[in-house]
Amino acid sequence: MIDRRALLGVAAAALASPAMAAERPSLKALAAKKGLIFGSAVGAGPPGSLTGSFEDARYRELLARECGVLVPENELKWYVLRPAEQAFAFERADRVAAFAREHDIALRGHTLLWHHPQWFPGWLKGYDFGNKPAAKVEAMLAEHIDRVCARYPQIYSWDVVNETVDPADGALRRTVFSDAMGGVEPVLDLSFRLARKAAPKARLVYNDYMSWEAGNEKHRYGVLKLLEGFKKRDVPVDALGIQSHIGAENADSFTGFGRPQEKDWRTFVDAVTGLGYDLALTEFDVHDKGLPVDFAARDAAVAAYGKAYLDLMLDYRQTKELLAWGLVDKYSWLQNQWLRQDKAPKRPTLYDDAYQAKPLREAVAAALAAAPAR
Repeated sequence: MIDRRALLGVAAAALASPAMAAERPSLKALAAKKGLIFGSAVGAGPPGSLTGSFEDARYRELLARECGVLVPENELKWYVLRPAEQAFAFERADRVAAFAREHDIALRGHTLLWHHPQWFPGWLKGYDFGNKPAAKVEAMLAEHIDRVCARYPQIYSWDVVNETVDPADGALRRTVFSDAMGGVEPVLDLSFRLARKAAPKARLVYNDYMSWEAGNEKHRYGVLKLLEGFKKRDVPVDALGIQSHIGAENADSFTGFGRPQEKDWRTFVDAVTGLGYDLALTEFDVHDKGLPVDFAARDAAVAAYGKAYLDLMLDYRQTKELLAWGLVDKYSWLQNQWLRQDKAPKRPTLYDDAYQAKPLREAVAAALAAAPAR
């Protein structure tokens, strides 16, 4: 349950002076003490551009201070990385990888295959796979996975497949790949087996956005059935990536906030871990669309809700990673999605636009400090 009294101390800590904030342990240090790794996504624009949080020197300083791992936000997705069939645009991801090496920060990979037709590059959506379509898909996936994994050998954890379960009915999404291979499962299984061969020491993750909130029941069911199938077919999947975009529903018409189904969610997570999978919280933020515009009230509610979720998830020793999906509000992907009715900027991340720690940052710190050691 959300403990709002306990949150008062968390909020007070977040409002301390910047000097005091600098003296507090970093989130990466708090996580490391418990055998966890904490980090964030970061977006890089083209070299020399002013787009993407990575172009902001203060943001890079924050990443270096707080993060034990970075993940390129979009730079390794097919629609960015593969502008044409014979082209690999590595420049943006290379910049994030170089920064991580320079600052002794681990690197995480997202994603080798976003198995959702909406997010395929344009050239692939109507691709002609010829008279041996299955063989062509196998060759295309092998080339992609081999080249990307070879370029970033420091990546310790890969979201191999992302979002292949349709939340509307729990079914597996069809794409041009699955149509060419005669089914979705052969594409997914092949991707993981290729990834194991190309990155034998990496943790291989299936990543999806099923949540603890009401309305996710069919999505959870579909993900669990997928994971059960992987086990039966001996597919090398190590962990479930739980994106952890929590709070308001991601819909234009939704105006509420936070309807968790804690009992049902625990049943789902218990089933996943019971199958032998580890857990990774891969894209954590708290969507505040349905909360009051007042900053203090909004930030307190976001922090309370976030801490309740993290206390539950970090209590599982199978949880090995916690990745925020961005650290500073103005760079959050949510700013341009599902706008608030009052059109006010959202405050879903750990730091405000002035790079001051918010109550959510201290809620994360408190949850890490309270978590059992792995």
